[in-house]
Amino acid sequence: MNKIRVLIIDDSALVRKMLTEIINSQADMEVIGAAPDPLIAREMIREMNPDVLTLDVEMPKMDGLDFLERLMRLRPTPVLMISTLTGKGSEVTFRALELGAVDFIAKPKIDIVSGLQDYTNQIVAKLRIARHARIKRLTPASVSNTSTSLQTLSTPKNHIASTEKLIVIGASTGGTEALKDFLIQLPSNCPGILIAQHMPELFTKSFADRLNKLCRIRVVEAQGGERVLPGHAFVAPGHSHLLLRRSGANYMTELNQDAPVNRHRPSVDVLFHSAAKVAGKNAIGVILTGMGKDGAAGMLAMHAAGAYNFAQDEASCVVYGMPKEAVAAGGVDEIIPLSDMAKKVLSRAFHIGAQAVRV
Repeated sequence: MNKIRVLIIDDSALVRKMLTEIINSQADMEVIGAAPDPLIAREMIREMNPDVLTLDVEMPKMDGLDFLERLMRLRPTPVLMISTLTGKGSEVTFRALELGAVDFIAKPKIDIVSGLQDYTNQIVAKLRIARHARIKRLTPASVSNTSTSLQTLSTPKNHIASTEKLIVIGASTGGTEALKDFLIQLPSNCPGILIAQHMPELFTKSFADRLNKLCRIRVVEAQGGERVLPGHAFVAPGHSHLLLRRSGANYMTELNQDAPVNRHRPSVDVLFHSAAKVAGKNAIGVILTGMGKDGAAGMLAMHAAGAYNFAQDEASCVVYGMPKEAVAAGGVDEIIPLSDMAKKVLSRAFHIGAQAVRV
């Protein structure tokens, strides 16, 4: 078995040592080098051709984000961000993902030795995912101002959206950028949206706030008890499951902290099962890029209840895991490239265009 070859880039000798021990303790991966700054890393990448990089943000000689941008333009390589800055839930994290990083882990700020040991399972799991992620070369269009550079879709004239319709979305690895690309195309009067994205709780509010600045719809972190209105999207907080419930004629959000499902809280399956029960045929399901099978059973339940479901296609996924499992389970009606997803979902929501062909 060929081992996953990892290059560590971090200015802290202690972190380099700890990460080396964690990675080398796994039978399927090995550290082939450790660089204290991006300039040294650049030469090591040329010589060693690693499968995956771990990358810090604050480093001497060159900022980690600057290095990441150059790397993705010239030599696209899977990158896992491991940095204290990424733990703030700030724009730094989402900028790194926008530039092409596969995922991130927040470096412990206190007692870094024991902290990193506690993160062992996360680190090695995300490195395995990163190894098989689809990495695309960064182009100038990829990092332009998405709020103005992308053409947005408008609601077709003479078609009124049903107040009953709503959209439920699940995503994991690669989902932050996929969700952004999808949501920024939606008009302000699109159906209400509920989102379960696998993400730590320190990041979900910042993620929602970032999307809110880019989109024409209003995007917020769900608090529970909100009415699901057209033009509003609710992101599950990282500490709770997000569910749909009904209060009279209104759809409402609900949060709970029940046990993780498929090792996740928030879980896509929990959201989808609630949509199947409460909304039935008035729901539209969307499952985007991500590792694992979370969402497959819930999407099948939605399908059985009369919902119409879309899955992102393999070519446009960073990780074709969750959509693949949903398709295999039989709960998906159409498999769609991410670039076409907003148009297809809106067509279904507003009941226009030719009847879609079930897969």
